Amino acid sequence: MKRFAFFPGCLIPTRHPAMEFAIRKVLATLDIEVVDLEGASCCPDPIYFKSKDKLSWLAVAARNLSLAEELGLDVFTNCSGCTATLSETYHLLQDESLREQVNERLVRIDRSYQGTSRVRHVITLLRDVAGYDDVRASVVRPLEGLKVAIHYGCHLLKPSRIMQVDDPNNPSVLEKLVIALGATPVRHRNWCLCCGKACQADGIRANMMHDLLGTVHDEQADILCMICPTCFAQFDHGQLKVAQQFEEDFHTPPIYYFQLLAFAQGIPYEDLGFERQRFKPECLRRFESPAAAATSS
Repeated sequence: MKRFAFFPGCLIPTRHPAMEFAIRKVLATLDIEVVDLEGASCCPDPIYFKSKDKLSWLAVAARNLSLAEELGLDVFTNCSGCTATLSETYHLLQDESLREQVNERLVRIDRSYQGTSRVRHVITLLRDVAGYDDVRASVVRPLEGLKVAIHYGCHLLKPSRIMQVDDPNNPSVLEKLVIALGATPVRHRNWCLCCGKACQADGIRANMMHDLLGTVHDEQADILCMICPTCFAQFDHGQLKVAQQFEEDFHTPPIYYFQLLAFAQGIPYEDLGFERQRFKPECLRRFESPAAAATSS
């Protein structure tokens, strides 16, 4: 069994605990041991904090990584923003001079950063550690006929030399993971657009969401699948604002990939937090069966 330190970040544990629940359930079935990273703080945020004070940003991130170093483990995250922060820190602190500056700060709290723990996004554990075949073999509810639109988001893929997750111009990991569930991935026309969450101007954010949801709707996708909790919040609560502003209800339920995988593995619909969503993926109900429920228990 492979062991990895788990950096859960802030957003998923506090606002979307069902996502963390799904991750822990899924990885256990795939013989990947989750080791909690005791004492971890915010990653911190890959946009605003960094633009204000980059050295402090690096020091906080390096402190988090030093916790994994003490365990002798690589670290994985469940949030694209956290992956971006920790991966960029790992990349930048290969510079010895910059690493010394960061350690001058960390020594005040009796810590140091050595650069020995690599950073991974949780979907790369499915692809590279478990493998697509094992993911496919874990499915007890094949989602045949389900059309799943894909949203990669911004931070997962770029800058590619730092993230090293997939081809930023033609990624395939999410499509392949959806296929492993028996479902049909849909690459809609605006698949590469940002969800707009970080935009300060409400009008720009709403227009971006409207354009993106429109192309998903054109493909008649049943759900919109993503791997970022920030994108999820935008497509759930933010979708309400788009419907009100444009008087156009796309009614496209968002879903975090690990919730979809957990459901396909037999976890009951009621256990996966869908009741907390504004737009609920009730289309999944048609895949429930007594046999699948018995397997999950």
